[in-house]
Amino acid sequence: MKNFWILFLVTFLGQNVFALDVFYPNKNVVTIDSPSTFFIGSSDPKAQTFINGQKINVHSSGGFAYVVTLDEGENKFVLSCKDELKTFLINRPVKKSTNINTPPSLVEFSSNKIFLTSENNVPLRETPIDYGINRMAHFEENIPLTVDAEKNNFYRVVLGENKKAWISKTNVKAFEGYLNPPASIKSIERIDDNEYFKFIFHLDKKTPYEIVEDENFLLKFYNVKNSPENVYEFKFNYSANTGTKKLMGYSGNYDGNDFILKIRKFPSLNKRYPLKNIKIAIDAGHGGKEFGAIGCCGNKEKDINLAIAKYLQEELQKRGAKVIMTRKDDSYVGLRERVEIANDNDAMFLISIHGNALPDNADPNKHRGTSIYFYYNQAKSLAAHILVSMNKNLGTKNDKVRQGSLALVRNTNALSILIEVAYLINPEDNALLIDTNFQKKCAESIAKGIEEFLTGNID
Repeated sequence: MKNFWILFLVTFLGQNVFALDVFYPNKNVVTIDSPSTFFIGSSDPKAQTFINGQKINVHSSGGFAYVVTLDEGENKFVLSCKDELKTFLINRPVKKSTNINTPPSLVEFSSNKIFLTSENNVPLRETPIDYGINRMAHFEENIPLTVDAEKNNFYRVVLGENKKAWISKTNVKAFEGYLNPPASIKSIERIDDNEYFKFIFHLDKKTPYEIVEDENFLLKFYNVKNSPENVYEFKFNYSANTGTKKLMGYSGNYDGNDFILKIRKFPSLNKRYPLKNIKIAIDAGHGGKEFGAIGCCGNKEKDINLAIAKYLQEELQKRGAKVIMTRKDDSYVGLRERVEIANDNDAMFLISIHGNALPDNADPNKHRGTSIYFYYNQAKSLAAHILVSMNKNLGTKNDKVRQGSLALVRNTNALSILIEVAYLINPEDNALLIDTNFQKKCAESIAKGIEEFLTGNID
């Protein structure tokens, strides 16, 4: 009899016990302003699961994703599996007819105004929009700016004689009684070391600047006297000085009135171990109070990111790299702090690990695969090499290399990318992401991709 109960217990514990769980929407009564949304959850794959009487497909892992349309007003959905029922009420706001508003017009000032940047890391933009790929520079505090117009929540900044840019009104403070005369560059020093080309520009005052990545690395100082159109250009032929077009990170910032430009040299590689002594920062996205996306089976993105990051740490260290982790456990770390950790440790690469999700009006069943984000062109080739390696070794769908304005990839000191390994809210991808062997292969593929970037030829 004792042996019977032992056998029964072992058999019972060895079986998966599936309940009907819904992880998105995350409440039974919600408001969603979209023509469609989706239910993300898990159920018994051997039983039939329905939403409002319609049978839904359940993955062998138990995960499901099901798209529903939303009418204006209240929408009721009843999910059922065997004897379990769950009811959701989703309100889609009724659109009220409104008069078409005239877009805000440009208001030009009768005379220029002078402002100072009010904090560090202030974005100067090509257009008066606070999103998208339009950032020209990130300024430190107390850089004087000449402004000649305003539009909506932005001021228009005068750069030299023929160029304008935009800055948010919230990022500046008035500088009354100052005329902001053009700056002078008194002298330039060059001090190289084993890792960087270093240039020090001695100015008599701070002035706006822009760094442009191209074959001739270009630094522009605006509003500089005795320069064509009041724009001083400093060109540095990176390819001629390093023998490669692969830019490896740079920084430019003021120290008092001195502007310090540092351009990282391409490293001397160990032929057998290309990553030997290369500093690589690994960022496990989210953490602590910030869960990230929730997968079909209730898995938190923060936990999957950390698991892959730890495997990547182990893999890179095996290959000789020096690894910096922005978080080592389930703790919350701010976005700016993550970048600072990488930069304070002089990382050459910053790799942020994430799992993907979608907005309400998309279909999770139609989106699978790996995508990699970059912002600055210097990181695009790295992203391409890693994506090729991951698609080849993991068999994930190529969800493309994409340019995106994300905080982690707007870092220039290191080649900075963000990897969306796969979609947590797609049942098939979700099953991969929670598989330990897949996580290990993911780490191996990323490490191999970095090696191939350093030694390969994809541009």
